[in-house]
Amino acid sequence: MGFVDLHSSDDVRPHPSTTVLLRIHYVTNTAFGNAGGFDPDKPTVCILHPTFLDSSWLHAHFGDHRLDGEFNLIAFDMRVAGKSECRHSGKHDSWVDAADLAFAHQALALPPFHILALEGPSINCALRFAALFPEKCLSLALCNVPAPTEQKWIYTAYDELIQTWCFAEDLESYEHVTMEAVALTVGPNTHPDIRDDLISYWETTMHPRRRQRLLEQANILMNRTPLPSEAYQHITQPVLIIHGDSNEAAPRKYAERLAQDLKGVLYTVKGGGPYLSITPGTASIVNQVYVKFVTRLPPPVPPSSTPAPMPTTEERMRRALSRLEEITGNSALRSRDPLSSLSFSCLSEDIVKQQTEGLAAYSRGQTLAYLPLGPTGRPIRRYSERPQDDWFERKTDGVSYAGGRLFGEPAGRNKPYDTAEDSRVGRRGNFSPSVDKNLIKGSMAKVVSQPTVHKLFL
Repeated sequence: MGFVDLHSSDDVRPHPSTTVLLRIHYVTNTAFGNAGGFDPDKPTVCILHPTFLDSSWLHAHFGDHRLDGEFNLIAFDMRVAGKSECRHSGKHDSWVDAADLAFAHQALALPPFHILALEGPSINCALRFAALFPEKCLSLALCNVPAPTEQKWIYTAYDELIQTWCFAEDLESYEHVTMEAVALTVGPNTHPDIRDDLISYWETTMHPRRRQRLLEQANILMNRTPLPSEAYQHITQPVLIIHGDSNEAAPRKYAERLAQDLKGVLYTVKGGGPYLSITPGTASIVNQVYVKFVTRLPPPVPPSSTPAPMPTTEERMRRALSRLEEITGNSALRSRDPLSSLSFSCLSEDIVKQQTEGLAAYSRGQTLAYLPLGPTGRPIRRYSERPQDDWFERKTDGVSYAGGRLFGEPAGRNKPYDTAEDSRVGRRGNFSPSVDKNLIKGSMAKVVSQPTVHKLFL
């Protein structure tokens, strides 16, 4: 276990007495948990963790001898996940995540590595990293490719779920909303042990007193913009796409489309749903397919006997900003600070403003919010140990007495809902620009008056 401290002019830890920095946490499969123990004769694989989780949820990969025995493994917590620390920012998007990864790669002097990206934000980060820093990335493996923009019913579901999650006032309501989160993200038939572990993890790391952290993660997921088509020509690495065929939140057609655009290989996991990496059966399939993919790749070209001098971090990041300008057509990028990850943000000013206001609103009263932990800092109970007489208790078929659907779920589970096309209508720039705790009783639509509609993805 280690940390990479990244200094810049606009990223600070949430403690005024400390030096200016962004702290990225990482883990490895070496004896002492740091990158200095890597075997130079083994390829290096960087694993990017799933949405709303962190590197501690990658045991199915780090504990598999097929990966652990053949590769140097490293995984980073994204800036608002796990043990990483940063100042919350409305500028945060997947381009910023890609810059964070590049800074960490440079700081640790890592060799070019293969990337295994798990679920939406990690995939969006990996694609952008490969486009901006091609010499650092040997290949891409992407598990469960998301739609370019979110499906309308999922956006509505997260809209209500994040609001209820962040402003829960007692253990029962918090457990209920996190159970709904399990059903929405992993699936209603999740194994009870995995469900309990997920809820315990969220109770410990993403409770209402850390609601800004949850909101910023949700913003990255829900306010994402499609990767510009100009970026595809810069992604020349071999690409493997692994996709669960029972994943309603990420329809297969988007995996097929990306495989075609990147000239990659698509492998379908029969019966696989969301979060392939935390279900033991599907995680083992992912590992098997991934190892076969990487081991069949040609070895990297060895460096010449007189290698060119390595550019400084500032020089390399300035080149990346120039490439990003070429991809996006945004000439303002050239004047930004190359030593700050936030300089790589491609969000519009309106969205940055709305996300900044939302984070400020969620910070009000945060230190006094409900804390679902006992005096020892651990969850009060496991979800499966709660009393079973709750009136909204979810049954084995996923239906509760309180209602027959999940937050925002379409009325017919088999109804075909489209994605980017449907989700353009009625989308807001972020979740809630203004919050009054005393009024939080349901959907955020009830507490946000006349939200501005932004057609972001036309």
